[in-house]
Amino acid sequence: MHSKKNFQIMWGTNFLVASTMTMIMPFLALYIDTFGDFSDAYVQKWSGLVFGATFITAFLMSPIWGRIADKYGYKPILVLNGFGIALSVLLMGFVQSVEAFFVLRLFMGVVTGFIPTSLAFISASTPKEIAGKTLGTLQMGSVAGTLFGPILGGLLADAFGFSYTFIIAAVAVSLSAVIVLFFIREDKVVKKKNAHQYSRKTVIAGILHHRLIWNVLVITALIQIGLFSVQPLLSLYVGELTNAANLAFLAGLAFSAAGVGNLMFTRAWGKFGDSYGYEKILVLLLALSVLFIIPQAFVTSLWQLVVLRFLFGIAAGGLVPITTAIIRREAPVEVQGELMGYNTSARFLGNIIGPIFGGFVAGWVGISTVFVVTGGLFVVALIVLTYVRKSPQQDFEEVLLEEELHMKAT
Repeated sequence: MHSKKNFQIMWGTNFLVASTMTMIMPFLALYIDTFGDFSDAYVQKWSGLVFGATFITAFLMSPIWGRIADKYGYKPILVLNGFGIALSVLLMGFVQSVEAFFVLRLFMGVVTGFIPTSLAFISASTPKEIAGKTLGTLQMGSVAGTLFGPILGGLLADAFGFSYTFIIAAVAVSLSAVIVLFFIREDKVVKKKNAHQYSRKTVIAGILHHRLIWNVLVITALIQIGLFSVQPLLSLYVGELTNAANLAFLAGLAFSAAGVGNLMFTRAWGKFGDSYGYEKILVLLLALSVLFIIPQAFVTSLWQLVVLRFLFGIAAGGLVPITTAIIRREAPVEVQGELMGYNTSARFLGNIIGPIFGGFVAGWVGISTVFVVTGGLFVVALIVLTYVRKSPQQDFEEVLLEEELHMKAT
């Protein structure tokens, strides 16, 4: 068994890939501005489109990568996605137009399956009783990368310029792919003689008719909408709270506070889920999220916002490993990668809707209201989960077999 070594490698490579994917965020608008003499409105519009492009194609591709991984193994997908991300990032350093940049971001979304596939890969070789702790610990790698990526990207851009920053980032991701290629050991899955090959249509029908899995996917999307509705507006909100000259740094501080809380507690929440039940802990996390996000609408100083962002980050840190662990527990091995892919798609869908939703609410009734409405989304998720917990349990494999028989009969 190579599970411990595989885990350590995936933690490190997740850090590198997450760092790379967030590295360009601090200078995205500045880079677009170098393509020509554009108005502020033009740059802002294209910054949003370029940022969101990756999530759109990633949303479409995640289940496809998961299904391929179920058939051919996770390692080939990790290597292919690693080199794909590296190529797209490298080419971004040489583009001459915003349209070409947009196309490359779309392509990057097609191959943005590295971190989700790593979650599915480690999950598949992890005993169900410690899935929460293991996935929580693994998430620390990508969270840490997401935290340090923008800082590193800003420093590299200042020191070497935009183009060289993309080249350095591409080399880092290529290194991750090479490490996976030569050092990851994937045990060949021996399929049972009676193992089913479920069609994609059967899997989708099974998801729609399995109350827990379907509602976990809905909750996952709601969580991401909640998280991403606030993020693009945070710097503007900080500007309303303070007149300090170093506004960009203070906005970064408020942004990072949630990430630090997330990083510190994500493993602990996974462990609690293993011990006390994933649904119970998910209820607690959603309730705490509501408790810490709504008061952010009523802060009168920056330090209050930073403290509440940190506390919110603590609660939010357990949401991804807990929902992923539920999918791991419910999914038969034959469709585990595909199901993880749909869970990832739900997250990307939330990432797409969140900024649009937040921008609409902020433009209509003000930025502070976004925190209240976001809290309402977590309340909806909490109500959905409470309903599911009171409903009779279903075995997902039985649901799949029923759907298969139903399709054959019709």
